[in-house]
Amino acid sequence: MPSKRYKSGLKAVEKTRSYPLNEAVELVAKLPRAKFPETVDLAVRLGVDPRQSDQMVRGTVPLPHGSGKTVRVVVFAKPGDAADAAKKAGAEHVGFDDLIKKCNEGWTDFDVAVATPEAMIEVRKLGKVLGPRGLMPNPKTGTVTDDTAKAVKEVKAGRVEFKIDKAGNIHVPVGKVTFEPAQILENVRAVIDAILRAKPSSARGQYLLNCALSATMSPSVRVDLRELQAASTQA
Repeated sequence: MPSKRYKSGLKAVEKTRSYPLNEAVELVAKLPRAKFPETVDLAVRLGVDPRQSDQMVRGTVPLPHGSGKTVRVVVFAKPGDAADAAKKAGAEHVGFDDLIKKCNEGWTDFDVAVATPEAMIEVRKLGKVLGPRGLMPNPKTGTVTDDTAKAVKEVKAGRVEFKIDKAGNIHVPVGKVTFEPAQILENVRAVIDAILRAKPSSARGQYLLNCALSATMSPSVRVDLRELQAASTQA
Protein backbone atom coordinates (compact mmCIF):
# COMPACT_ATOMS: atom_id res chain seq x y z
CA MET A 1 0.00 0.00 0.00
CA PRO A 2 1.59 3.33 -1.08
CA SER A 3 2.37 5.68 1.79
CA LYS A 4 0.81 9.13 2.15
CA ARG A 5 4.18 10.61 1.24
CA TYR A 6 4.37 8.56 -1.95
CA LYS A 7 0.80 9.47 -2.90
CA SER A 8 1.62 13.12 -2.33
CA GLY A 9 4.63 12.74 -4.62
CA LEU A 10 2.46 11.17 -7.32
CA LYS A 11 0.23 14.23 -7.35
CA ALA A 12 3.25 16.44 -8.03
CA VAL A 13 4.41 14.37 -11.02
CA GLU A 14 2.57 14.48 -14.35
CA LYS A 15 2.55 10.83 -15.44
CA THR A 16 2.19 11.54 -19.15
CA ARG A 17 4.83 14.25 -19.26
CA SER A 18 8.53 13.92 -20.00
CA TYR A 19 10.42 16.70 -18.24
CA PRO A 20 13.53 18.51 -19.48
CA LEU A 21 16.49 17.13 -17.52
CA ASN A 22 16.99 20.22 -15.36
CA GLU A 23 13.27 20.31 -14.46
CA ALA A 24 13.26 16.60 -13.67
CA VAL A 25 16.18 17.05 -11.28
CA GLU A 26 14.53 19.99 -9.53
CA LEU A 27 11.23 18.13 -9.24
CA VAL A 28 12.82 15.05 -7.63
CA ALA A 29 14.54 17.37 -5.14
CA LYS A 30 11.20 18.96 -4.19
CA LEU A 31 9.20 15.73 -3.70
CA PRO A 32 8.25 14.76 -0.12
CA ARG A 33 11.24 13.16 1.57
CA ALA A 34 11.71 10.17 3.82
CA LYS A 35 13.38 10.46 7.22
CA PHE A 36 16.72 9.27 5.82
CA PRO A 37 18.92 10.76 3.04
CA GLU A 38 17.47 8.98 0.02
CA THR A 39 19.60 8.03 -2.97
CA VAL A 40 18.75 9.57 -6.32
CA ASP A 41 18.73 6.91 -9.03
CA LEU A 42 19.03 7.31 -12.79
CA ALA A 43 17.32 4.61 -14.87
CA VAL A 44 18.02 4.34 -18.59
CA ARG A 45 16.47 1.91 -21.08
CA LEU A 46 18.68 1.15 -24.07
CA GLY A 47 17.84 -0.11 -27.54
CA VAL A 48 20.35 -2.95 -27.54
CA ASP A 49 20.06 -6.71 -27.16
CA PRO A 50 21.87 -7.65 -23.92
CA ARG A 51 21.75 -11.31 -25.00
CA GLN A 52 24.34 -10.50 -27.66
CA SER A 53 27.89 -10.34 -26.30
CA ASP A 54 28.81 -7.57 -28.75
CA GLN A 55 25.98 -5.38 -27.43
CA MET A 56 26.91 -5.47 -23.78
CA VAL A 57 27.06 -1.98 -22.27
CA ARG A 58 29.14 -1.48 -19.13
CA GLY A 59 31.74 0.84 -17.76
CA THR A 60 32.63 3.21 -14.95
CA VAL A 61 32.34 6.97 -14.55
CA PRO A 62 33.62 9.35 -11.88
CA LEU A 63 30.76 11.48 -10.55
CA PRO A 64 31.82 15.16 -10.34
CA HIS A 65 30.20 15.47 -6.92
CA GLY A 66 30.48 11.89 -5.71
CA SER A 67 27.60 9.56 -4.91
CA GLY A 68 27.15 10.63 -1.31
CA LYS A 69 27.68 7.05 -0.24
CA THR A 70 30.41 5.72 2.02
CA VAL A 71 31.99 2.99 -0.09
CA ARG A 72 33.54 0.02 1.69
CA VAL A 73 36.45 -1.38 -0.31
CA VAL A 74 38.18 -4.73 0.01
CA VAL A 75 41.50 -5.34 -1.76
CA PHE A 76 42.86 -8.78 -2.59
CA ALA A 77 46.64 -8.51 -2.70
CA LYS A 78 49.54 -10.56 -1.42
CA PRO A 79 51.74 -8.88 1.23
CA GLY A 80 53.88 -6.22 -0.41
CA ASP A 81 53.75 -2.78 -2.03
CA ALA A 82 50.26 -3.15 -3.55
CA ALA A 83 48.77 -4.23 -0.22
CA ASP A 84 50.53 -1.45 1.69
CA ALA A 85 49.40 1.15 -0.85
CA ALA A 86 45.79 -0.03 -0.61
CA LYS A 87 45.83 0.34 3.18
CA LYS A 88 47.26 3.86 2.95
CA ALA A 89 44.60 4.78 0.37
CA GLY A 90 41.86 3.89 2.82
CA ALA A 91 40.71 0.38 1.89
CA GLU A 92 38.67 -1.13 4.74
CA HIS A 93 40.02 -4.66 4.26
CA VAL A 94 43.27 -5.76 2.62
CA GLY A 95 44.52 -9.32 2.46
CA PHE A 96 44.84 -12.45 0.40
CA ASP A 97 44.46 -15.99 1.78
CA ASP A 98 42.53 -14.77 4.82
CA LEU A 99 40.11 -12.66 2.75
CA ILE A 100 39.58 -15.40 0.18
CA LYS A 101 38.77 -17.87 2.95
CA LYS A 102 36.39 -15.37 4.58
CA CYS A 103 34.54 -14.76 1.29
CA ASN A 104 34.34 -18.48 0.61
CA GLU A 105 32.49 -18.75 3.91
CA GLY A 106 29.91 -16.27 2.63
CA TRP A 107 31.22 -12.89 3.83
CA THR A 108 30.43 -10.04 1.42
CA ASP A 109 30.14 -7.07 3.76
CA PHE A 110 31.68 -4.58 1.31
CA ASP A 111 30.67 -2.54 -1.74
CA VAL A 112 33.62 -2.86 -4.13
CA ALA A 113 36.39 -5.44 -4.52
CA VAL A 114 39.78 -4.65 -6.03
CA ALA A 115 42.43 -7.23 -6.86
CA THR A 116 45.91 -7.29 -8.30
CA PRO A 117 46.34 -9.35 -11.49
CA GLU A 118 48.42 -11.83 -9.48
CA ALA A 119 45.70 -12.21 -6.86
CA MET A 120 43.00 -12.76 -9.50
CA ILE A 121 44.35 -16.25 -10.16
CA GLU A 122 42.77 -17.27 -6.85
CA VAL A 123 40.04 -14.61 -6.60
CA ARG A 124 38.42 -15.98 -9.79
CA LYS A 125 37.51 -19.06 -7.78
CA LEU A 126 35.14 -16.84 -5.76
CA GLY A 127 32.90 -16.41 -8.80
CA LYS A 128 29.92 -18.16 -7.23
CA VAL A 129 30.12 -15.89 -4.18
CA LEU A 130 31.07 -12.53 -5.69
CA GLY A 131 29.59 -12.85 -9.19
CA PRO A 132 25.86 -12.89 -8.31
CA ARG A 133 26.37 -9.83 -6.09
CA GLY A 134 28.25 -7.87 -8.76
CA LEU A 135 31.38 -7.79 -6.63
CA MET A 136 33.85 -9.64 -8.86
CA PRO A 137 36.87 -7.47 -9.77
CA ASN A 138 37.06 -6.75 -13.50
CA PRO A 139 39.80 -5.14 -15.63
CA LYS A 140 37.13 -3.27 -17.64
CA THR A 141 36.02 -1.40 -14.53
CA GLY A 142 39.54 -0.69 -13.28
CA THR A 143 39.25 -3.02 -10.30
CA VAL A 144 41.93 -5.46 -11.47
CA THR A 145 45.14 -3.48 -11.25
CA ASP A 146 48.55 -3.27 -9.61
CA ASP A 147 47.85 0.39 -8.84
CA THR A 148 45.59 -0.43 -5.93
CA ALA A 149 45.93 3.01 -4.36
CA LYS A 150 44.51 4.73 -7.45
CA ALA A 151 41.64 2.25 -7.69
CA VAL A 152 40.70 2.67 -4.02
CA LYS A 153 40.85 6.48 -4.19
CA GLU A 154 38.74 6.66 -7.35
CA VAL A 155 36.05 4.36 -5.97
CA LYS A 156 35.86 6.26 -2.69
CA ALA A 157 35.79 9.62 -4.49
CA GLY A 158 32.60 8.65 -6.29
CA ARG A 159 33.41 6.47 -9.27
CA VAL A 160 30.37 4.35 -10.06
CA GLU A 161 29.91 1.34 -12.29
CA PHE A 162 27.10 0.86 -14.76
CA LYS A 163 26.06 -2.34 -16.49
CA ILE A 164 23.06 -3.24 -18.60
CA ASP A 165 20.75 -5.87 -17.14
CA LYS A 166 18.88 -8.66 -18.92
CA ALA A 167 15.97 -6.33 -19.71
CA GLY A 168 18.17 -3.69 -21.33
CA ASN A 169 18.11 -1.29 -18.37
CA ILE A 170 20.86 0.54 -16.53
CA HIS A 171 20.43 1.84 -12.97
CA VAL A 172 23.04 4.19 -11.52
CA PRO A 173 23.06 6.12 -8.22
CA VAL A 174 23.74 9.79 -8.99
CA GLY A 175 23.73 11.33 -5.52
CA LYS A 176 21.51 12.02 -2.53
CA VAL A 177 18.39 14.16 -2.22
CA THR A 178 20.43 16.37 0.12
CA PHE A 179 22.65 17.40 -2.82
CA GLU A 180 22.05 20.71 -4.58
CA PRO A 181 20.05 20.21 -7.82
CA ALA A 182 23.02 21.55 -9.81
CA GLN A 183 25.23 18.79 -8.35
CA ILE A 184 22.72 16.07 -9.28
CA LEU A 185 22.42 17.58 -12.75
CA GLU A 186 26.18 17.45 -13.33
CA ASN A 187 26.37 13.89 -12.03
CA VAL A 188 23.50 12.79 -14.32
CA ARG A 189 25.11 14.39 -17.36
CA ALA A 190 28.41 12.66 -16.56
CA VAL A 191 26.65 9.26 -16.45
CA ILE A 192 24.67 9.91 -19.65
CA ASP A 193 27.84 10.96 -21.46
CA ALA A 194 29.59 7.76 -20.30
CA ILE A 195 26.66 5.61 -21.47
CA LEU A 196 26.69 7.34 -24.86
CA ARG A 197 30.42 6.71 -25.21
CA ALA A 198 29.85 3.05 -24.36
CA LYS A 199 27.41 2.56 -27.26
CA PRO A 200 28.32 -0.71 -29.03
CA SER A 201 29.31 -0.32 -32.67
CA SER A 202 26.92 -3.18 -33.51
CA ALA A 203 23.92 -1.34 -32.01
CA ARG A 204 21.30 -0.31 -34.57
CA GLY A 205 18.31 1.99 -34.37
CA GLN A 206 17.52 4.25 -31.43
CA TYR A 207 20.03 3.81 -28.61
CA LEU A 208 18.34 5.74 -25.79
CA LEU A 209 14.74 4.54 -25.42
CA ASN A 210 13.69 6.16 -22.17
CA CYS A 211 15.12 7.71 -19.05
CA ALA A 212 13.83 8.49 -15.56
CA LEU A 213 14.97 9.88 -12.23
CA SER A 214 13.71 8.89 -8.80
CA ALA A 215 14.63 8.97 -5.15
CA THR A 216 14.55 5.83 -3.01
CA MET A 217 11.03 6.40 -1.71
CA SER A 218 9.59 8.62 -4.45
CA PRO A 219 7.79 8.05 -7.76
CA SER A 220 9.91 8.28 -10.89
CA VAL A 221 10.08 11.35 -13.11
CA ARG A 222 10.39 10.75 -16.84
CA VAL A 223 13.10 12.70 -18.63
CA ASP A 224 12.58 14.21 -22.09
CA LEU A 225 14.86 12.32 -24.45
CA ARG A 226 15.20 15.11 -27.01
CA GLU A 227 18.01 16.84 -25.14
CA LEU A 228 19.76 13.51 -24.58
CA GLN A 229 19.24 12.39 -28.18
CA ALA A 230 20.85 15.61 -29.36
CA ALA A 231 23.89 14.75 -27.26
CA SER A 232 23.77 11.21 -28.69
CA THR A 233 24.07 12.44 -32.28
CA GLN A 234 27.09 14.49 -31.29
CA ALA A 235 28.78 11.65 -29.39
